Amino acid sequence: MDLPLLILLAVIVVLVFFSIFIYNNLVTLKHSVSKSWSNIDVLLKQRHDELPKLVEVCKQYMQYEQETLEKITQARSAVMEARSGGDIKQLGQAESQLRLGLGHLFALAENYPELKANNSFQQLQVRITQLENGIADRREVYNEAVNLNNVRIEQFPDVIVARILNFKDFSLLEFTEEEKSDVNMQALFNR
Repeated sequence: MDLPLLILLAVIVVLVFFSIFIYNNLVTLKHSVSKSWSNIDVLLKQRHDELPKLVEVCKQYMQYEQETLEKITQARSAVMEARSGGDIKQLGQAESQLRLGLGHLFALAENYPELKANNSFQQLQVRITQLENGIADRREVYNEAVNLNNVRIEQFPDVIVARILNFKDFSLLEFTEEEKSDVNMQALFNR
């Protein structure tokens, strides 16, 4: 065999193995994003199941706060709709509204000593707070996985394999600026 032909063949073999290596890494990143999303989805489902119980307990005590309870119910529906549709951007917006509504509800509960003393309310408040913290933690892991995936499919030489094999970028799960800002507790109690 001719030396240039051997060199060409060696280069082709190296390129094929390098492409396979890149492909496998991109697949790993894609599945990492899916796994991270599934972990968030589990907590969203658990919280979804707890919210009607919380609203029912609160209805018994908070007769004049129907608007707050209705907002939570509407936000819960919006979260489930976005979740089932896989719309990450819409989910972030709906999550923001739900979190604000829950914060408002827990702040208003301070005005109802009987509600605050209710064992079911206390357990649900702790459970939902734990779920919220879990969602926040898993959101961070999800966004990191999305970021790693999105960076890799844009970097050379990965971008070549990603485009040929139609790898897509993912959306970050972001919340609104309103939710990230400090809560004005004075305004909540003066309503």
